[in-house]
Amino acid sequence: MLARPISAESLVNDAELARRIACDDETAFESLMRQHNGGLFRVARAIVKNDADAEDVLQEAYLAAYRRIGDFRADAKLSTWLTRIVINQALARLRSRRRARVVVPFGDLDAEERIRNEREECGEFGSSPEQSAMRGDIRRLLEQKIDELPVAFRTVFVLREVEDLSVDETAACLSIPEATVRSRLFRARGMLRESLARDLDTATGDVFHFGGERCDRIVAGVLARFRALAAGAACLPATT
Repeated sequence: MLARPISAESLVNDAELARRIACDDETAFESLMRQHNGGLFRVARAIVKNDADAEDVLQEAYLAAYRRIGDFRADAKLSTWLTRIVINQALARLRSRRRARVVVPFGDLDAEERIRNEREECGEFGSSPEQSAMRGDIRRLLEQKIDELPVAFRTVFVLREVEDLSVDETAACLSIPEATVRSRLFRARGMLRESLARDLDTATGDVFHFGGERCDRIVAGVLARFRALAAGAACLPATT
């Protein structure tokens, strides 16, 4: 993927937005958050593996960005600068969690609510409840498998594949060489394929499951028709 060029207009807008935030312009700060919330949340979530922690990380990162907004130089995109802060905050949260020996929950704390929200969002596009549920299941499976990746590979995968950052943008966010970004993405894709393939192999035997109830229903239906045919044949006069 070719790197997306940074336009002069984008840099000017970033510089102006940063200047206004430095002058305590609340509207500018809100605009910044609403513009970057989705992408930065996914970056934080990729590292800490928990929705509630990711929200906390994002809030702390925004406050840190506000305190350090005077350090921003418009020679790079504001989104890249913010992403670095989010990554640092998320990694600090992980280190703190390990020191406290807190067990990391495998799923989301508000899983049921998130499932409902996902189904409502899917429904807005005219999908049937069955299609919405299936998409939700596939999405949760993929999120689970991404969560199982080591943090270094998980973060690169989310930046490149989910946020669609270029190689050089990802390298800048993580302060690593571009070659490392490529190799980690390659490894992450391979690990995801292997993990998903194992689950698919396990589930294959249950596809189009032919259970006892279905078997009984088919047999009963065929026997009923067979008996009707046999009774009809018995009523016919014998031919000589």
